[in-house]
Amino acid sequence: MSMKSVPTACAVLLAVSAAHPALAAGKKLKPQASATVYKDTTSPDGVKGVGTESQDIAGMSDAMVRDLLNAPELMNRPTPPRIIVDPKYFRNESSEIIDKALITDRIRVNLIRAAQGRMRFIGREYAAAVEEERDLKDSGKVDVGTTGRTRAQAGADYRLVGRIGTRDAIDTKTGVTSRFSQYTFELLDMEYGEIIWSNLYEFKKENRDDVVYR
Repeated sequence: MSMKSVPTACAVLLAVSAAHPALAAGKKLKPQASATVYKDTTSPDGVKGVGTESQDIAGMSDAMVRDLLNAPELMNRPTPPRIIVDPKYFRNESSEIIDKALITDRIRVNLIRAAQGRMRFIGREYAAAVEEERDLKDSGKVDVGTTGRTRAQAGADYRLVGRIGTRDAIDTKTGVTSRFSQYTFELLDMEYGEIIWSNLYEFKKENRDDVVYR
């Protein structure tokens, strides 16, 4: 650096320090926040990886709802069947972390809307809340409400079960990951243990897997 350039360089440093005091103190500047953009949940994610994304969850849950609504074992019964749809027995045996309730909740909500009373849904994950209220009624601390009393909580005829599985292959030279994902959904008879309905949802993706799913 020549002697003539020293004043110029100092002037630049002083100007930057004045504009960004944090730099002068040796602190890192935080990136500027950008505006949040809402996107259709059924559209491909802007952040792309090989894991399960929003459009996969929407697609598989909608497909399962359509298939269940066409199952004769459910829709042709004179008495609406009682069904449990929650994540308890929907096992994640895959290589990724995923909130299983995002899938089972969407299936249950859409089935309730579409079935229009032809199926009944048991909230078994809320059994403790129901038992607490029944105990209050039994003790006389509250009245019996408007629907009357039953001998016990409702039993279920069927329960949604299944598993999530993946198979990964990684090219160590390029860092490209290939992942095959398979979601198995089944409806289990809660008296006999018979599987009365079953379906698969599967997809395969390839990418440099530098996306973190949470």
